[in-house]
Amino acid sequence: MMTMTQSTSTPSLKKPRTIISKERIAIYLFLIICSLFFLLPLYIVLITSLKTMPEIRMGNIMSWPETWNTDAWVKAWSTACTGLQCEGVSVGFWNSIKILIPSLFVSILSGAICGYVLSYWRFKGAELFFGIILFGAFIPYQALIYPMIKIFATFGLYGTLPGIILVHTIFGLPIMTLIFRNYYSTLPSEIFKAARVDGAGFFGVFFHVLLPMSTPILIVAVILQVTGIWNDFLLGLIFGGRENMPMTVQLNNIVNTARGAKEYNVNMAATFLTAMVPLLVYFFSGRWFVRGIAAGAVKG
Repeated sequence: MMTMTQSTSTPSLKKPRTIISKERIAIYLFLIICSLFFLLPLYIVLITSLKTMPEIRMGNIMSWPETWNTDAWVKAWSTACTGLQCEGVSVGFWNSIKILIPSLFVSILSGAICGYVLSYWRFKGAELFFGIILFGAFIPYQALIYPMIKIFATFGLYGTLPGIILVHTIFGLPIMTLIFRNYYSTLPSEIFKAARVDGAGFFGVFFHVLLPMSTPILIVAVILQVTGIWNDFLLGLIFGGRENMPMTVQLNNIVNTARGAKEYNVNMAATFLTAMVPLLVYFFSGRWFVRGIAAGAVKG
């Protein structure tokens, strides 16, 4: 009798039914349409790069390749002409790597330190200094190109690898300072005070306390800088010099070459190879980008 009472009094646990509302269906439909819209150019580039030129001339731009052909990729990487030299975009790829890695490290580290100083080591005129840096983030860099050419030429940096690295660091510093300053401003000030009480100095607080807590915003900074530096064309063309032309400049030389017939499959393969690094960065760290934005990248 006791057992029967207990079994009848125990409520049955059922999973709540998921109700798919019209609003949810509309949202998913809208997102799918947007995804297809933005993926369509990527699909056309990839499919065209895998076709032969006779198949491309048939005009079926959306059709699947009749035969998969990767010769255009090999030629785009190693033998396509980028002016007087026919070495493909591989040379530009390694030039872009040599430009990207130091520029990425120096600009992010400098921006993080500036944001740290403006958040916890305030000095007289700090707000004015921050306003000047913020103003610099919105100045069109095209307006500063000629004065920078004169300055870099005076110091022997024009057309050199350190020169183009310094250019990307200068133009990346304002936005890096902004996002790190806003992120550090959201952290509890007690963390900084406790570290100071324990005897940590300027760099001790930064490297041992704040930097380990900065993973979300560091990934945001990496994505922004990788995208900006890798996709840059104008600064690399002007300040890189002949020996340090990035991949985007060599891609332009391949696509706009006047020698021989247009090879659209090679052009598309070179385009996809050039876009590969930013695509991979976004693909593997996109969720961290959203977390970093939510953690304070646009606050303050």
